[in-house]
Amino acid sequence: MNTKSIAYILGWILNIEALFMLLPVATAVVYGEAEGLAFVITMALCALCGFLLAGKKPKNPSFYVREGFVATALGWIVMSVFGCIPFMLTGEIPHFIDALFETVSGFTTTGASILTDVETMSRCSMLWRCFTHWIGGMGVLVFLLAVLPMVGGTNMHLMKAESPGPSVGKLVPKVRYTARILYLLYVALTVLQFLLLLLGRMDPFEALCTAFGTAGTGGFGVKNTSMGGYSPYLQWVVTVFMVVFGVNFNVYFLLIMRRFRQASRCEEMRWYLAIIASATALIFVNAYDGMLSVEHNLRNAAFQVASIITTTGFANTNFDLWPGFSKLILVLLMFIGACAGSTGGGLKVSRFVIAAKGLGRSLASFLHPRAVCKIKFEEKDVEEETLRAINGYFIAALFIVSASVLIVSLDDMDLVSTFTAVAATFNNIGPGLGQVGPTANFSAFSALSKAVMIFDMLAGRLEIFPLLMLLYPPLWRETAHERARRKRRREQSKTH
Repeated sequence: MNTKSIAYILGWILNIEALFMLLPVATAVVYGEAEGLAFVITMALCALCGFLLAGKKPKNPSFYVREGFVATALGWIVMSVFGCIPFMLTGEIPHFIDALFETVSGFTTTGASILTDVETMSRCSMLWRCFTHWIGGMGVLVFLLAVLPMVGGTNMHLMKAESPGPSVGKLVPKVRYTARILYLLYVALTVLQFLLLLLGRMDPFEALCTAFGTAGTGGFGVKNTSMGGYSPYLQWVVTVFMVVFGVNFNVYFLLIMRRFRQASRCEEMRWYLAIIASATALIFVNAYDGMLSVEHNLRNAAFQVASIITTTGFANTNFDLWPGFSKLILVLLMFIGACAGSTGGGLKVSRFVIAAKGLGRSLASFLHPRAVCKIKFEEKDVEEETLRAINGYFIAALFIVSASVLIVSLDDMDLVSTFTAVAATFNNIGPGLGQVGPTANFSAFSALSKAVMIFDMLAGRLEIFPLLMLLYPPLWRETAHERARRKRRREQSKTH
């Protein structure tokens, strides 16, 4: 394993994190907050460690799948550990496990919080908390690929390890340009939402935090009531943009390039929008409150459906009081999630559609054992390798969720709270039901349960396998072929 290349990438991740911390530092200067000193100290620490790790470019830049998995998983862990330091230095979240939980929840765009009173936080800490959503939404490694030239297979291995969905494709021939296009789209949509929120007379600071939370589909709010206290216009704007950020960004690229026919053939997007419309209609009817207007009921249903399926986690009403049928729909939406290639979490719509088609093929094979049936998705044949990967993903997800529920149940909370807490963290949702509902938080859980849910949040954001690979012993064992290759490189370097 090329540990020097991995260290080099980790160093650049810390350098980028130090750069990002300029925003909360500037916020502290504007509002005259002493808490900004904590970010200055952390920024200096990140820059120092980043310089030590990335100060010298490795002579051997070879980078393969295993390095991609390790660099991605360790990158997110390192970024989260350093990112939680300001919360502890300011004393706003003094305990390490709580600060790490909040930071991992931010970077993984989960939105689950241990804070009981968000509004007492300093502006700089509040902005950093929301900004972690925006950083994690598109991925810090995608940003790294956009600004830092890599060689060999480094780019694609990192892109595949971090990007959500069953497959990753390039918009343009070079991965670096693909990363730039994705971030340009991401920034443009964020700015557009920010301007529309300002048109609704939202405070600029709150508008920026809300835009960060919506773009990253994270859900950290600046109010204890989340989005419940804002005007109908602002709630509709957030609803629309939650749906927008849950769409595969490839679709927006195709629209910009005027490939309208190709964009319209996106089967996953059609299923995604159909699920949103169906779930909204069912909840609108089932949870209808005669004391509220039709628009209010429709807004509540549409907002919460968009919030849960895109795994954003904002709330404009206490949906824990809805009928059981409506709450069950929300739980199902937690697992379905948004589109592949979006900033949303969950298991992804495309995986469910392909798995359903695979089930249909299996049933057909019982009637026609000799028939050769191909599964098509978005007018392309689905390879058997993709099907096996999806089945493996579902099995791994079932195993992790089951094991996590078993461990978290040691806290002796009710089953609904325990199960939805794990489901909400693994699928990067935020709020669950019961004691972790939209008006509650995760502070009551033990340190062990929080540690389990930290693992779940990282596993859900990184599509499970990069994190599991860290625990896979053969990953760390060097094969005979790799030893021979390393020996040849040493001999070649001596010759030159």
